[in-house]
Amino acid sequence: MALKVLGRASSINVRKVLWTCAELDLPFEHVESDAALLARNPNAMVPVIQDGDFVLWESNAICRYLAGKQPRSTLLPEDARLRAQVDQWMDWQATELNASWRYAFLALVRRHPEYTQARDIAESIASWHRHMRILDNHFAHGGQFITGEFFTLADVVLGLSIHRWLLSPIERPPLDAVHGYYQRLSVRPAFRAHVDMSVP
Repeated sequence: MALKVLGRASSINVRKVLWTCAELDLPFEHVESDAALLARNPNAMVPVIQDGDFVLWESNAICRYLAGKQPRSTLLPEDARLRAQVDQWMDWQATELNASWRYAFLALVRRHPEYTQARDIAESIASWHRHMRILDNHFAHGGQFITGEFFTLADVVLGLSIHRWLLSPIERPPLDAVHGYYQRLSVRPAFRAHVDMSVP
């Protein structure tokens, strides 16, 4: 059975998996609806993958699994220290960075009726910018990609977060190093294949 990826392409977490598959040249079937597969995730959320008889959920875990199956892939280094750096930035994206933008994004892009408080929106945007400055400062000190000169899974997850920041309807500080990094990512064929320039 071919690898199956479940989830809407508009989901940032599904795009992580699609982009990773493309970087690895993995053949896969992408479906937006599959009730039986969705039921395999107790959270009833996407993405979910099925690889033969193996089912996995949580986007970062899925990306690590797929990259780990490819022994020559640089997306997930074998060296313990290099791999730990990739994990560090992936975990930071999933916890610190995502938490900062969630309220503002749900209010301003998703127009969620429970996210309407102006003060909370402003605080979320300020926190979002603070985290983006961490990235800008990191790249200002050199390195083509987040862990150095090689593209890794950390660049997939951070690239999508930066894409969301750039396309959301907010005022942004001029973070030149972040913009340069985003430009390096945006020319990659896998980025172009799975990152919609009209969807934050």
